[in-house]
Amino acid sequence: MTIKKKKIFIDYEKEEKWLNEMAAKGLHLVNYSFPTYFFQQGEPAEYCYRIQLLDNLPNHEESKEYIEFMKENEVEYIASSMRWVYFRKRAADGPFEIFSDYKSKIKHYSNIVTFMSLFIFINLIPAIYNMTISRINMYVSLLNWAAILLLGFAVIMYMRRINQLKKEEKLYHK
Repeated sequence: MTIKKKKIFIDYEKEEKWLNEMAAKGLHLVNYSFPTYFFQQGEPAEYCYRIQLLDNLPNHEESKEYIEFMKENEVEYIASSMRWVYFRKRAADGPFEIFSDYKSKIKHYSNIVTFMSLFIFINLIPAIYNMTISRINMYVSLLNWAAILLLGFAVIMYMRRINQLKKEEKLYHK
């Protein structure tokens, strides 16, 4: 039986944590379609989940090669949403980390900042334009501004993480 849960995250690490908490209860992600997660009942803590923002869409040749590389390392590709991909690995096979060093974490966070900044810009143009058209368009504009604020908050959060990682890296390499 498939169990559906609707949820929206702006922090992929909180999303990962939630997916792993669900897995600990025996609910295993089998598909994702924004904003719906599809779970199947299974053994508690059977899988560990990770989420990654790829450099390209999943159907791009480089992404296909990367996903195949992950499969060769016994990591299962579950689903994707735009450039976000969902992976899982059997917990019995040991720890599952995609980003194991400072540079890879910083690069990933930087990619997320760039990705979200693009959506801020995409929302900024209609937000300004719709403010001047009519009352109905003003409501659309408010939705655009809400998206800009939400994404802006996320960008600031990830930029702080990048700065923290850079500080830690400097301390570690002294």
